[in-house]
Amino acid sequence: MSRSSSTKKERQQVLKNKLYEDPFLTDEELAEIFNVSVPTIRLDRLELGIPELRERIKTVAEKNYNKVKSLNSKEIVGELLELNLNKNGISILETNSTMAFEKTKIVRGHFIYSLAESLAIAVIDAEVALVGVANIKYKTPVYAGNKLLAKAEVKRVRERNYIVWVRITEKQTEVFRGKFILVSLEK
Repeated sequence: MSRSSSTKKERQQVLKNKLYEDPFLTDEELAEIFNVSVPTIRLDRLELGIPELRERIKTVAEKNYNKVKSLNSKEIVGELLELNLNKNGISILETNSTMAFEKTKIVRGHFIYSLAESLAIAVIDAEVALVGVANIKYKTPVYAGNKLLAKAEVKRVRERNYIVWVRITEKQTEVFRGKFILVSLEK
């Protein structure tokens, strides 16, 4: 067996493992990780039967939207990647120029807040949940084109009140954090 085919097989195995750990890595990010060209990554994915990023996100999101009780799938900002009711959830938002101020290219705060709020509400195991209190902090600017990863965790449930923490990152840098006190309107 030649050196190149051995290297290719090893790269493809590591590629499969990387995408299992983080199915939302782009071809560009993978090319950088493996120090190969983007077309090489695309060929590897094709040979392995791994769909492109959009299809991977869509497949994962469709499975999770069915679990949400408090919102319709169209009301959730971003793509819902993982959802464990009354425990935690993860969503992703790819920002674009329509979300940003024209002059600075900084994403408007209400898009970031909406990502956090809709995830916090979605993670609650209730038919109707509203934000009673939100303590939020924008930590660093987000620019159009950045990919945001939101993680929500239910910290406490007491009767009809839920305390949910949401942290939003961009390339492992925290850009937003929020503590939401949600109230279920169910009796």
